[in-house]
Amino acid sequence: MESIKNLKEYLGKEVELGGWIYNFRSSGKIMFLQLRDGSGFIQCVVEKEKINEEKWNNLQKINIEASIKLKGIVKEDKRSETGFEISVTDFDILNYSNEDYPISKKEHGVDFLMDNRHLWLRSRRQWAIQKIRNTVINATYEYFQKEGFTKIDSPILTANACEGTTELFEIDYFGRPAYLSQSGQLYLEAAIFSVGKCFDFGPVFRAEKSKTRRHLTEFWMMDAEMAFYDYIDNMRVQEELITHIVEKVLENNRKELELLERNIEPLEKIKPPFIVKTHAEVVNELRAMGSDIKEYDDMGGDDETMLTKKYDKPIFVTKYPKEVKAFYMKPDPDDPKRVLCSDLLAPEGYGEIIGGSQREEDYDKLLARINEMKLDPKVFSWYLDLRKYGSVPHSGFGYGLERIVAWICGLEHIRESIPFPRTLQRLEP
Repeated sequence: MESIKNLKEYLGKEVELGGWIYNFRSSGKIMFLQLRDGSGFIQCVVEKEKINEEKWNNLQKINIEASIKLKGIVKEDKRSETGFEISVTDFDILNYSNEDYPISKKEHGVDFLMDNRHLWLRSRRQWAIQKIRNTVINATYEYFQKEGFTKIDSPILTANACEGTTELFEIDYFGRPAYLSQSGQLYLEAAIFSVGKCFDFGPVFRAEKSKTRRHLTEFWMMDAEMAFYDYIDNMRVQEELITHIVEKVLENNRKELELLERNIEPLEKIKPPFIVKTHAEVVNELRAMGSDIKEYDDMGGDDETMLTKKYDKPIFVTKYPKEVKAFYMKPDPDDPKRVLCSDLLAPEGYGEIIGGSQREEDYDKLLARINEMKLDPKVFSWYLDLRKYGSVPHSGFGYGLERIVAWICGLEHIRESIPFPRTLQRLEP
């Protein structure tokens, strides 16, 4: 059985396809079936005079999402989006679809579509988003393999957190508290002393009670850690990675971007070097734009949106105030109130897609910071051990897959960027 994606290799030849009918129309003696098979979409033309009467009558009973296997000749059709159509010679209907398909061409509310997410995924728009998501994932692996990183699998169940436990899901782990991981970073830091450079990729969980268009309670995160890299080296890796991802999407997913009506001109501008500004510089810039952000405030979503609508390239915002960042970040030697970190903000108003920093490699300084933040040193004893035995300068970062997908696809809300979103108010389907 062939796939729609590869039909250009079979022009003038008979092929066998299997798929689902997402639309159809009849002119009496001809049926036009719009077929999808997971790889693409194509029109299949069935002529009454070429099909036996019983099968033709059966075809009149079909409805949206009926499944079918068919044989036909591949013909050129320059008017179609694929450039081809199928002249059907035979078919078998596998399933008629028992009821009227609930998602029709009419407008549906978001709640209805999310309640039917298991069916909504079949739509052309959602298909395109998931194809682009797949390219982003594969491009990430490709970049890290090319650069000599080792994939390390971090645990999902953990006894401690990267940034405190107030926003984590707590579970009963055989009578003791445990948490669903918010990041694999700490475990990757252990791994760099073995493999030098490494990354992980998996689901993470945050119990943050946020309803913004940028937040999910379960999402996929990639973390990377590098021995002997400072925070400047760290930004270079992020810049290369994001550039590679966008290039691969533009190379492999032009049709999907077109289907999403995504203007690709902004994506074509994603080339090094990215913009670099300090937090202090950005605060002054935002104030001039009307924000009430204070000198040592973290940037909120509105601030990120305002700033990133101003520029057509990603922006590194560096050296945030120490008090708004995690305990493991290394202080700036030129200003101890700030840390050697960077957040990477995507343009067009999308905001933060990556957070990274140079890590504190000194045992005594890290222990002091843990105590200062009133965290339990016993919980982090193994993490502190890493600073006892051959500690080195090192840096790392993590990206949110769904935020990158939302930006590249031009999505208004992050919930479309993941197959089955988990939000503050949604746990099903």
